[in-house]
Amino acid sequence: MLVSIKKYISNNTGFLVRLDDIAENQNWALMEKCEKLFDKYKIKPILGVIPNNIDEELLGYPKNEKFWDRVRSWKNKGWEIAMHGFSHEYIISTEKKDYFGYGGKSEFFGLSYEKQSEKIKNGLKKFDEEGIKIKTFFAPNHTYDLETFNALVDNGIKYIIDGYGLFPYQEKKLTFFPQLFYNEILLPFGIQSSQIHLNYWDDKKFNYFENFVKKNHEKIITFEIACEKINNSLASKFINSTTKYALKTLRLLR
Repeated sequence: MLVSIKKYISNNTGFLVRLDDIAENQNWALMEKCEKLFDKYKIKPILGVIPNNIDEELLGYPKNEKFWDRVRSWKNKGWEIAMHGFSHEYIISTEKKDYFGYGGKSEFFGLSYEKQSEKIKNGLKKFDEEGIKIKTFFAPNHTYDLETFNALVDNGIKYIIDGYGLFPYQEKKLTFFPQLFYNEILLPFGIQSSQIHLNYWDDKKFNYFENFVKKNHEKIITFEIACEKINNSLASKFINSTTKYALKTLRLLR
């Protein structure tokens, strides 16, 4: 019995490495170091690529003129390329009324279905032009409303790397992969993703991440394996809803 429980926990514990703000302009020195680290430990991260970056803060970083060649090379390695918004331009304050209750400004929340769908269409068009098929999405600042989800579904997006819970779950005709913490924290049970912003890192932070990978690389899983862990059982729904309630309450109190 105890062996079976340990096996179940082991089979249902995993960590997805998710990198945000991948764009032509970014901290390329740290990206190079991370790529070598990923290759060394055979890690296949999820990269949130901005198809049409106009974020002024990000534009201050060095530009790679062969950016899309790099994206295709990552795709060829089996890395999951996700669409991270369209322009990474924050337009509207959510006043913590966004779907996950994060608060802050948003590129999508509050816009009409038509405007949100147009952004998603234009982003997918850019990926198509570069020969990259997209099925995965996560919005800048984690901010969505119901129209965001409707527009994503109608444009063929199937997966969102955001959400609450300990297991990937299906809702609003989409599959959500929980992203719970700002730092790399491997829980003793469940499937979750990180939130990594390389542009804000220094050498100390990279060294911390490198040590995390060395220690936990056997529990770092691919997106394909995470898809196998989608769990819509009553027990999973209870765990996910409890986690959601607790974290949303904490965020609303901030």
